[in-house]
Amino acid sequence: MLELALLLAAAAAQVDAGAAGQSGTEAWQAPTLTIVRYDEHWDRLAAPQARDDHWTERFKYIPIGDDGAYLTTGLELRARREAFRDNLLGNAAAPDDAYVWLRALPYADLHVGRVRGFVQPIAAYAIGVAPAAGPIDQTRVDLLQGFADVRLGPAETGASDAPGVTLRAGRQMLSFGSERLIGTRYGPNVPLAFDGGRAIVSLPGARIDLLAVRPVQPGAHSFDDRSSATKSLWGAYATMPWGQTGLDLYYLGYRNRLARFGGVTGAERRHSLGVRHYGAAGAWHWNVEGVVQFGRFADQSIRAWTVATELGHRFPAAPLSPDLALRFNMVSGDAHAGDARLGTFNALFPKGKYFGELSPIGPSNIVNVNPRASFVLGGGVSASVAAMAYWRQSRGDGVYDIPGNLIRAPGAATARFIGKQAEVALAWQATPELELSTSLSAFVPGGFLRQTGPARTTGLWGLEANFRF
Repeated sequence: MLELALLLAAAAAQVDAGAAGQSGTEAWQAPTLTIVRYDEHWDRLAAPQARDDHWTERFKYIPIGDDGAYLTTGLELRARREAFRDNLLGNAAAPDDAYVWLRALPYADLHVGRVRGFVQPIAAYAIGVAPAAGPIDQTRVDLLQGFADVRLGPAETGASDAPGVTLRAGRQMLSFGSERLIGTRYGPNVPLAFDGGRAIVSLPGARIDLLAVRPVQPGAHSFDDRSSATKSLWGAYATMPWGQTGLDLYYLGYRNRLARFGGVTGAERRHSLGVRHYGAAGAWHWNVEGVVQFGRFADQSIRAWTVATELGHRFPAAPLSPDLALRFNMVSGDAHAGDARLGTFNALFPKGKYFGELSPIGPSNIVNVNPRASFVLGGGVSASVAAMAYWRQSRGDGVYDIPGNLIRAPGAATARFIGKQAEVALAWQATPELELSTSLSAFVPGGFLRQTGPARTTGLWGLEANFRF
Protein backbone atom coordinates (compact mmCIF):
# COMPACT_ATOMS: atom_id res chain seq x y z
CA MET A 1 0.00 0.00 0.00
CA LEU A 2 2.91 2.37 0.65
CA GLU A 3 4.17 1.73 -2.88
CA LEU A 4 0.71 2.48 -4.25
CA ALA A 5 0.43 5.70 -2.24
CA LEU A 6 3.78 6.93 -3.57
CA LEU A 7 2.80 6.14 -7.13
CA LEU A 8 -0.53 7.90 -6.72
CA ALA A 9 1.28 11.01 -5.53
CA ALA A 10 3.81 10.96 -8.36
CA ALA A 11 1.66 9.89 -11.29
CA ALA A 12 -1.83 10.29 -12.60
CA ALA A 13 -4.86 8.55 -13.90
CA GLN A 14 -6.95 9.05 -16.88
CA VAL A 15 -10.07 10.73 -15.50
CA ASP A 16 -12.13 9.60 -18.46
CA ALA A 17 -10.81 6.98 -20.88
CA GLY A 18 -13.04 8.39 -23.58
CA ALA A 19 -11.49 11.85 -23.26
CA ALA A 20 -7.86 11.00 -23.76
CA GLY A 21 -7.27 13.90 -26.14
CA GLN A 22 -5.97 17.24 -24.92
CA SER A 23 -7.54 20.63 -25.62
CA GLY A 24 -5.32 22.95 -27.60
CA THR A 25 -4.72 26.54 -26.55
CA GLU A 26 -1.47 27.24 -28.40
CA ALA A 27 -1.11 27.98 -32.10
CA TRP A 28 0.83 24.77 -32.75
CA GLN A 29 -1.86 22.52 -31.23
CA ALA A 30 -4.88 21.17 -33.05
CA PRO A 31 -8.22 22.12 -31.46
CA THR A 32 -8.33 18.54 -30.14
CA LEU A 33 -5.94 15.64 -30.41
CA THR A 34 -8.43 12.91 -31.20
CA ILE A 35 -8.33 9.18 -30.62
CA VAL A 36 -9.12 8.34 -34.26
CA ARG A 37 -6.53 10.95 -35.44
CA TYR A 38 -8.01 11.39 -38.93
CA ASP A 39 -10.34 14.19 -37.76
CA GLU A 40 -7.37 16.45 -36.95
CA HIS A 41 -6.73 19.21 -39.49
CA TRP A 42 -3.33 20.93 -39.69
CA ASP A 43 -3.44 22.80 -43.01
CA ARG A 44 -3.62 26.12 -41.16
CA LEU A 45 0.09 25.70 -40.39
CA ALA A 46 0.74 26.57 -44.04
CA ALA A 47 0.55 30.21 -42.88
CA PRO A 48 3.82 31.22 -41.16
CA GLN A 49 1.96 33.44 -38.67
CA ALA A 50 0.08 30.36 -37.39
CA ARG A 51 3.31 28.68 -36.29
CA ASP A 52 4.73 28.88 -32.79
CA ASP A 53 8.02 26.99 -33.28
CA HIS A 54 6.85 24.05 -31.19
CA TRP A 55 8.82 20.92 -31.96
CA THR A 56 5.80 18.98 -33.27
CA GLU A 57 5.02 21.50 -36.06
CA ARG A 58 7.61 19.97 -38.37
CA PHE A 59 5.64 16.68 -38.25
CA LYS A 60 2.14 18.15 -38.53
CA TYR A 61 2.46 20.07 -41.77
CA ILE A 62 5.00 18.81 -44.30
CA PRO A 63 4.47 20.55 -47.68
CA ILE A 64 4.90 18.41 -50.78
CA GLY A 65 5.54 20.35 -53.97
CA ASP A 66 3.97 23.69 -54.82
CA ASP A 67 0.34 22.66 -55.40
CA GLY A 68 -0.79 22.64 -51.74
CA ALA A 69 -0.27 18.93 -51.07
CA TYR A 70 0.94 18.12 -47.57
CA LEU A 71 1.64 15.26 -45.19
CA THR A 72 0.73 15.02 -41.48
CA THR A 73 2.40 12.49 -39.20
CA GLY A 74 2.02 11.58 -35.54
CA LEU A 75 2.56 8.89 -32.95
CA GLU A 76 1.11 7.39 -29.80
CA LEU A 77 3.20 5.28 -27.44
CA ARG A 78 1.33 3.74 -24.51
CA ALA A 79 2.43 1.46 -21.71
CA ARG A 80 -0.25 0.30 -19.26
CA ARG A 81 -0.03 -2.06 -16.31
CA GLU A 82 -3.14 -3.66 -14.84
CA ALA A 83 -3.14 -5.77 -11.69
CA PHE A 84 -6.28 -7.70 -10.71
CA ARG A 85 -7.28 -9.26 -7.43
CA ASP A 86 -10.05 -11.88 -7.72
CA ASN A 87 -10.83 -10.93 -11.30
CA LEU A 88 -14.34 -11.90 -12.46
CA LEU A 89 -15.41 -12.34 -8.83
CA GLY A 90 -12.63 -14.87 -8.32
CA ASN A 91 -13.93 -17.06 -11.14
CA ALA A 92 -11.27 -16.20 -13.73
CA ALA A 93 -8.66 -18.72 -14.85
CA ALA A 94 -6.02 -16.43 -13.30
CA PRO A 95 -7.96 -14.31 -10.77
CA ASP A 96 -4.90 -12.47 -9.43
CA ASP A 97 -3.39 -11.75 -12.84
CA ALA A 98 -1.06 -8.78 -13.44
CA TYR A 99 0.20 -7.86 -16.89
CA VAL A 100 1.58 -5.05 -19.07
CA TRP A 101 0.10 -3.76 -22.30
CA LEU A 102 2.41 -2.07 -24.82
CA ARG A 103 1.30 -0.42 -28.03
CA ALA A 104 2.60 1.97 -30.69
CA LEU A 105 0.29 3.81 -33.09
CA PRO A 106 2.15 5.88 -35.71
CA TYR A 107 0.20 7.42 -38.56
CA ALA A 108 0.65 9.28 -41.85
CA ASP A 109 -2.08 11.44 -43.43
CA LEU A 110 -1.48 12.57 -47.04
CA HIS A 111 -3.63 15.31 -48.62
CA VAL A 112 -3.40 15.90 -52.38
CA GLY A 113 -6.12 18.25 -53.51
CA ARG A 114 -9.47 16.54 -52.95
CA VAL A 115 -7.88 13.10 -52.48
CA ARG A 116 -6.56 11.80 -49.19
CA GLY A 117 -4.80 8.69 -47.96
CA PHE A 118 -4.56 7.76 -44.27
CA VAL A 119 -2.46 4.91 -42.85
CA GLN A 120 -2.05 3.90 -39.20
CA PRO A 121 -0.27 0.65 -38.34
CA ILE A 122 -0.39 -0.83 -34.85
CA ALA A 123 2.13 -2.74 -32.79
CA ALA A 124 0.33 -4.15 -29.71
CA TYR A 125 1.89 -6.67 -27.34
CA ALA A 126 0.92 -8.06 -23.93
CA ILE A 127 3.32 -9.35 -21.28
CA GLY A 128 2.14 -11.65 -18.52
CA VAL A 129 -1.56 -12.12 -19.41
CA ALA A 130 -2.68 -15.46 -17.96
CA PRO A 131 -3.62 -17.99 -19.12
CA ALA A 132 -3.08 -16.40 -22.59
CA ALA A 133 -3.43 -13.03 -24.31
CA GLY A 134 -6.77 -12.47 -26.03
CA PRO A 135 -7.72 -10.37 -29.07
CA ILE A 136 -8.09 -7.16 -27.03
CA ASP A 137 -4.66 -7.71 -25.42
CA GLN A 138 -2.42 -8.40 -28.39
CA THR A 139 -2.47 -8.28 -32.17
CA ARG A 140 1.31 -7.91 -32.73
CA VAL A 141 2.00 -5.84 -35.89
CA ASP A 142 -0.92 -5.12 -38.18
CA LEU A 143 -2.91 -2.40 -39.95
CA LEU A 144 -5.24 -0.58 -37.56
CA GLN A 145 -6.46 2.00 -40.07
CA GLY A 146 -5.91 2.43 -43.79
CA PHE A 147 -8.30 4.22 -46.11
CA ALA A 148 -8.59 6.59 -49.04
CA ASP A 149 -11.23 9.24 -49.51
CA VAL A 150 -12.24 11.90 -51.99
CA ARG A 151 -14.00 15.17 -51.20
CA LEU A 152 -16.83 16.44 -53.39
CA GLY A 153 -18.03 20.03 -53.10
CA PRO A 154 -16.31 23.26 -52.12
CA ALA A 155 -15.16 22.33 -48.62
CA GLU A 156 -13.14 19.76 -46.75
CA THR A 157 -15.65 17.77 -44.73
CA GLY A 158 -15.00 18.19 -41.02
CA ALA A 159 -12.97 21.39 -41.42
CA SER A 160 -15.74 23.76 -42.48
CA ASP A 161 -19.48 24.33 -42.31
CA ALA A 162 -19.67 24.77 -46.08
CA PRO A 163 -21.50 21.96 -47.91
CA GLY A 164 -19.40 19.00 -48.95
CA VAL A 165 -19.36 15.22 -49.21
CA THR A 166 -16.50 12.85 -48.41
CA LEU A 167 -16.58 9.32 -49.84
CA ARG A 168 -14.30 6.98 -47.89
CA ALA A 169 -13.35 3.32 -48.33
CA GLY A 170 -11.03 1.10 -46.33
CA ARG A 171 -10.30 0.33 -42.67
CA GLN A 172 -11.10 2.93 -40.02
CA MET A 173 -12.02 3.39 -36.37
CA LEU A 174 -15.49 4.79 -35.67
CA SER A 175 -16.68 6.97 -32.80
CA PHE A 176 -20.25 8.28 -32.61
CA GLY A 177 -21.83 10.29 -29.81
CA SER A 178 -21.02 8.97 -26.34
CA GLU A 179 -19.82 5.65 -27.83
CA ARG A 180 -22.71 3.74 -26.27
CA LEU A 181 -23.27 1.76 -29.48
CA ILE A 182 -20.26 2.47 -31.72
CA GLY A 183 -16.91 3.17 -30.08
CA THR A 184 -13.18 2.87 -30.60
CA ARG A 185 -12.50 0.42 -27.72
CA TYR A 186 -9.60 2.73 -26.91
CA GLY A 187 -9.11 1.68 -23.28
CA PRO A 188 -8.00 -1.94 -23.95
CA ASN A 189 -4.74 -2.55 -25.79
CA VAL A 190 -6.19 -3.30 -29.24
CA PRO A 191 -8.70 -0.69 -30.49
CA LEU A 192 -11.64 -1.68 -32.68
CA ALA A 193 -11.67 -0.90 -36.40
CA PHE A 194 -14.13 -1.56 -39.22
CA ASP A 195 -13.72 -2.43 -42.91
CA GLY A 196 -16.10 -0.89 -45.41
CA GLY A 197 -17.44 2.32 -46.87
CA ARG A 198 -18.61 5.62 -45.46
CA ALA A 199 -20.13 8.81 -46.87
CA ILE A 200 -19.79 11.96 -44.73
CA VAL A 201 -22.20 14.74 -45.69
CA SER A 202 -21.27 18.16 -44.29
CA LEU A 203 -24.01 20.81 -44.13
CA PRO A 204 -24.00 24.26 -42.50
CA GLY A 205 -23.88 23.39 -38.79
CA ALA A 206 -24.73 19.72 -39.30
CA ARG A 207 -23.21 16.43 -40.41
CA ILE A 208 -24.62 13.10 -41.58
CA ASP A 209 -22.58 9.89 -41.66
CA LEU A 210 -23.75 6.98 -43.83
CA LEU A 211 -21.90 3.70 -43.33
CA ALA A 212 -21.79 0.04 -44.32
CA VAL A 213 -18.98 -1.82 -42.54
CA ARG A 214 -17.81 -5.03 -40.89
CA PRO A 215 -15.86 -5.13 -37.61
CA VAL A 216 -12.23 -6.21 -37.78
CA GLN A 217 -11.33 -9.37 -35.86
CA PRO A 218 -7.73 -9.22 -34.55
CA GLY A 219 -5.63 -12.31 -35.14
CA ALA A 220 -3.01 -13.88 -32.89
CA HIS A 221 -0.13 -13.18 -35.30
CA SER A 222 1.16 -10.25 -37.33
CA PHE A 223 -0.76 -9.11 -40.42
CA ASP A 224 -3.66 -11.52 -39.90
CA ASP A 225 -6.48 -9.14 -38.81
CA ARG A 226 -9.53 -9.77 -40.99
CA SER A 227 -13.08 -8.51 -41.45
CA SER A 228 -15.64 -10.47 -39.46
CA ALA A 229 -17.33 -13.19 -41.50
CA THR A 230 -20.44 -13.16 -39.28
CA LYS A 231 -21.09 -9.54 -38.22
CA SER A 232 -22.01 -6.45 -40.23
CA LEU A 233 -23.19 -2.92 -39.44
CA TRP A 234 -24.90 -0.24 -41.50
CA GLY A 235 -26.84 2.94 -40.86
CA ALA A 236 -26.97 6.72 -40.67
CA TYR A 237 -25.86 9.07 -37.88
CA ALA A 238 -26.84 12.77 -37.96
CA THR A 239 -25.43 15.49 -35.69
CA MET A 240 -26.99 18.93 -35.69
CA PRO A 241 -27.47 22.02 -33.53
CA TRP A 242 -30.65 22.52 -31.53
CA GLY A 243 -30.62 26.07 -30.30
CA GLN A 244 -27.40 26.42 -28.30
CA THR A 245 -27.21 22.66 -27.69
CA GLY A 246 -26.59 19.54 -29.79
CA LEU A 247 -28.90 16.84 -31.11
CA ASP A 248 -27.99 13.44 -32.57
CA LEU A 249 -30.45 11.25 -34.48
CA TYR A 250 -29.45 7.84 -35.78
CA TYR A 251 -30.47 4.50 -37.23
CA LEU A 252 -28.15 1.49 -37.01
CA GLY A 253 -28.71 -1.90 -38.58
CA TYR A 254 -26.80 -4.94 -37.32
CA ARG A 255 -26.53 -8.56 -38.39
CA ASN A 256 -24.82 -11.45 -36.60
CA ARG A 257 -25.16 -14.92 -38.07
CA LEU A 258 -23.87 -16.59 -34.88
CA ALA A 259 -25.52 -14.64 -32.07
CA ARG A 260 -26.25 -16.27 -28.71
CA PHE A 261 -28.89 -15.34 -26.14
CA GLY A 262 -30.38 -17.47 -23.36
CA GLY A 263 -28.48 -20.57 -24.41
CA VAL A 264 -29.83 -20.33 -27.99
CA THR A 265 -27.56 -19.71 -31.01
CA GLY A 266 -29.03 -18.25 -34.19
CA ALA A 267 -29.08 -15.43 -36.69
CA GLU A 268 -29.69 -11.94 -35.27
CA ARG A 269 -30.90 -8.98 -37.33
CA ARG A 270 -31.38 -5.94 -35.09
CA HIS A 271 -32.37 -2.34 -35.81
CA SER A 272 -31.61 0.54 -33.42
CA LEU A 273 -33.28 3.97 -33.46
CA GLY A 274 -31.66 6.53 -31.17
CA VAL A 275 -31.75 10.17 -30.12
CA ARG A 276 -29.21 12.07 -28.01
CA HIS A 277 -29.48 15.59 -26.61
CA TYR A 278 -26.47 17.23 -24.99
CA GLY A 279 -25.21 20.66 -24.10
CA ALA A 280 -24.39 23.18 -21.42
CA ALA A 281 -26.06 26.26 -19.96
CA GLY A 282 -23.99 28.27 -17.54
CA ALA A 283 -22.44 25.87 -15.04
CA TRP A 284 -24.88 23.06 -15.89
CA HIS A 285 -24.15 20.36 -18.47
CA TRP A 286 -26.12 17.32 -19.57
CA ASN A 287 -26.15 14.33 -21.90
CA VAL A 288 -29.36 12.32 -22.41
CA GLU A 289 -29.78 9.42 -24.83
CA GLY A 290 -32.52 6.92 -25.64
CA VAL A 291 -32.51 3.91 -27.96
CA VAL A 292 -35.17 1.41 -29.02
CA GLN A 293 -34.31 -1.85 -30.77
CA PHE A 294 -36.41 -4.24 -32.85
CA GLY A 295 -35.79 -7.11 -35.25
CA ARG A 296 -35.47 -10.91 -35.16
CA PHE A 297 -33.26 -13.42 -33.37
CA ALA A 298 -33.67 -17.07 -34.34
CA ASP A 299 -37.46 -17.52 -34.09
CA GLN A 300 -37.95 -14.63 -31.63
CA SER A 301 -38.89 -11.01 -32.16
CA ILE A 302 -36.66 -8.36 -30.58
CA ARG A 303 -38.04 -5.57 -28.37
CA ALA A 304 -35.30 -3.84 -26.36
CA TRP A 305 -34.45 -0.34 -25.16
CA THR A 306 -32.16 1.84 -23.08
CA VAL A 307 -32.29 5.30 -21.48
CA ALA A 308 -29.07 6.98 -20.32
CA THR A 309 -28.83 10.33 -18.55
CA GLU A 310 -26.05 12.51 -17.19
CA LEU A 311 -26.54 15.80 -15.37
CA GLY A 312 -23.63 17.79 -14.01
CA HIS A 313 -22.71 21.13 -12.46
CA ARG A 314 -19.32 22.85 -12.46
CA PHE A 315 -18.06 25.11 -9.69
CA PRO A 316 -15.18 26.96 -11.37
CA ALA A 317 -14.80 29.57 -8.60
CA ALA A 318 -14.64 27.02 -5.77
CA PRO A 319 -11.37 25.49 -4.54
CA LEU A 320 -10.20 22.70 -6.90
CA SER A 321 -12.93 23.70 -9.44
CA PRO A 322 -15.12 20.64 -8.74
CA ASP A 323 -17.40 19.21 -11.41
CA LEU A 324 -20.18 17.06 -9.91
CA ALA A 325 -22.22 14.74 -12.11
CA LEU A 326 -24.86 12.06 -11.71
CA ARG A 327 -25.38 9.37 -14.34
CA PHE A 328 -28.43 7.11 -14.42
CA ASN A 329 -28.86 4.29 -16.92
CA MET A 330 -31.61 1.75 -17.55
CA VAL A 331 -30.97 -1.04 -20.07
CA SER A 332 -33.58 -3.66 -20.83
CA GLY A 333 -33.27 -7.39 -20.21
CA ASP A 334 -35.36 -10.35 -21.30
CA ALA A 335 -38.51 -10.60 -19.17
CA HIS A 336 -39.59 -14.18 -19.88
CA ALA A 337 -37.53 -16.95 -21.46
CA GLY A 338 -39.41 -18.96 -24.06
CA ASP A 339 -42.09 -16.34 -24.83
CA ALA A 340 -40.84 -15.81 -28.43
CA ARG A 341 -39.73 -12.26 -27.58
CA LEU A 342 -36.14 -11.22 -26.78
CA GLY A 343 -35.86 -8.16 -24.54
CA THR A 344 -32.08 -8.18 -23.97
CA PHE A 345 -30.49 -4.96 -25.25
CA ASN A 346 -27.47 -5.33 -27.53
CA ALA A 347 -24.93 -2.50 -27.15
CA LEU A 348 -23.31 -3.57 -30.45
CA PHE A 349 -19.76 -2.11 -30.33
CA PRO A 350 -19.52 0.08 -27.20
CA LYS A 351 -16.48 1.76 -25.66
CA GLY A 352 -14.06 -0.64 -24.00
CA LYS A 353 -14.10 0.61 -20.39
CA TYR A 354 -17.79 1.36 -20.21
CA PHE A 355 -18.44 2.38 -16.58
CA GLY A 356 -14.84 3.05 -15.55
CA GLU A 357 -11.37 1.52 -15.57
CA LEU A 358 -12.88 -1.58 -13.95
CA SER A 359 -16.04 -2.53 -15.81
CA PRO A 360 -17.03 -6.10 -14.89
CA ILE A 361 -20.68 -5.48 -15.86
CA GLY A 362 -21.79 -4.58 -19.37
CA PRO A 363 -24.73 -2.49 -20.62
CA SER A 364 -27.40 -5.20 -20.85
CA ASN A 365 -30.19 -5.86 -18.32
CA ILE A 366 -29.06 -3.27 -15.79
CA VAL A 367 -30.18 -0.28 -13.80
CA ASN A 368 -27.11 1.78 -12.94
CA VAL A 369 -26.58 4.82 -10.72
CA ASN A 370 -23.19 6.52 -11.03
CA PRO A 371 -22.32 9.73 -9.08
CA ARG A 372 -18.87 11.14 -9.76
CA ALA A 373 -16.79 14.21 -9.01
CA SER A 374 -13.70 15.57 -10.74
CA PHE A 375 -11.23 18.15 -9.46
CA VAL A 376 -8.39 20.30 -10.80
CA LEU A 377 -5.48 20.06 -8.38
CA GLY A 378 -3.13 22.40 -10.25
CA GLY A 379 0.16 21.85 -12.00
CA GLY A 380 -1.52 19.81 -14.71
CA VAL A 381 -2.93 17.33 -12.16
CA SER A 382 -6.61 16.39 -12.05
CA ALA A 383 -8.50 13.82 -9.97
CA SER A 384 -11.81 12.01 -9.98
CA VAL A 385 -13.85 9.95 -7.55
CA ALA A 386 -16.75 7.78 -8.67
CA ALA A 387 -19.21 5.26 -7.25
CA MET A 388 -21.46 2.84 -9.13
CA ALA A 389 -24.34 0.60 -8.15
CA TYR A 390 -25.96 -2.01 -10.42
CA TRP A 391 -29.30 -3.83 -10.37
CA ARG A 392 -30.87 -6.23 -12.86
CA GLN A 393 -33.59 -4.52 -14.87
CA SER A 394 -35.40 -7.86 -15.30
CA ARG A 395 -35.33 -10.81 -12.92
CA GLY A 396 -35.86 -13.10 -15.92
CA ASP A 397 -32.44 -12.30 -17.37
CA GLY A 398 -28.84 -12.60 -16.20
CA VAL A 399 -25.75 -10.42 -16.16
CA TYR A 400 -23.55 -9.68 -19.19
CA ASP A 401 -20.06 -8.35 -19.83
CA ILE A 402 -19.26 -5.42 -22.15
CA PRO A 403 -19.01 -7.50 -25.37
CA GLY A 404 -22.46 -8.93 -24.56
CA ASN A 405 -21.47 -12.38 -23.31
CA LEU A 406 -23.65 -13.86 -20.56
CA ILE A 407 -21.50 -14.18 -17.42
CA ARG A 408 -24.26 -15.21 -14.96
CA ALA A 409 -27.54 -16.86 -15.96
CA PRO A 410 -30.62 -15.91 -13.88
CA GLY A 411 -31.18 -19.45 -12.63
CA ALA A 412 -33.48 -19.45 -9.61
CA ALA A 413 -32.06 -16.20 -8.20
CA THR A 414 -34.59 -13.63 -6.99
CA ALA A 415 -32.28 -10.75 -6.02
CA ARG A 416 -31.97 -7.76 -8.33
CA PHE A 417 -28.89 -6.15 -6.79
CA ILE A 418 -25.75 -7.04 -8.77
CA GLY A 419 -23.11 -5.10 -6.88
CA LYS A 420 -21.44 -1.79 -6.11
CA GLN A 421 -18.19 -0.24 -7.21
CA ALA A 422 -15.84 2.60 -6.25
CA GLU A 423 -13.02 4.16 -8.21
CA VAL A 424 -10.44 6.90 -7.62
CA ALA A 425 -8.15 8.29 -10.30
CA LEU A 426 -5.46 10.90 -10.83
CA ALA A 427 -4.14 12.41 -14.05
CA TRP A 428 -0.98 14.44 -14.59
CA GLN A 429 -0.43 16.13 -17.93
CA ALA A 430 3.34 16.25 -17.46
CA THR A 431 3.97 17.85 -20.86
CA PRO A 432 1.62 18.71 -23.74
CA GLU A 433 2.44 15.26 -25.15
CA LEU A 434 2.93 13.07 -22.06
CA GLU A 435 0.21 11.99 -19.64
CA LEU A 436 0.91 9.77 -16.63
CA SER A 437 -2.02 8.06 -15.00
CA THR A 438 -3.14 5.68 -12.30
CA SER A 439 -6.44 4.42 -10.88
CA LEU A 440 -7.68 2.15 -8.10
CA SER A 441 -11.04 0.35 -8.38
CA ALA A 442 -13.02 -2.22 -6.42
CA PHE A 443 -16.26 -4.07 -7.24
CA VAL A 444 -18.22 -5.67 -4.37
CA PRO A 445 -20.79 -8.31 -5.47
CA GLY A 446 -24.40 -8.07 -4.39
CA GLY A 447 -27.21 -10.51 -3.71
CA PHE A 448 -27.71 -11.79 -7.27
CA LEU A 449 -24.06 -12.73 -7.74
CA ARG A 450 -23.91 -14.36 -4.32
CA GLN A 451 -26.99 -16.45 -5.20
CA THR A 452 -25.54 -17.66 -8.52
CA GLY A 453 -21.88 -18.53 -7.92
CA PRO A 454 -18.50 -17.22 -6.72
CA ALA A 455 -18.81 -13.70 -5.30
CA ARG A 456 -15.44 -12.32 -4.26
CA THR A 457 -14.61 -8.61 -4.33
CA THR A 458 -12.70 -7.72 -7.50
CA GLY A 459 -9.95 -5.10 -7.35
CA LEU A 460 -7.99 -3.36 -10.11
CA TRP A 461 -4.96 -1.13 -9.97
CA GLY A 462 -4.04 0.56 -13.26
CA LEU A 463 -0.89 2.52 -14.07
CA GLU A 464 -0.32 4.15 -17.46
CA ALA A 465 2.04 6.36 -19.46
CA ASN A 466 0.75 7.79 -22.74
CA PHE A 467 2.85 9.88 -25.15
CA ARG A 468 0.89 11.39 -28.07
CA PHE A 469 1.50 14.05 -30.69
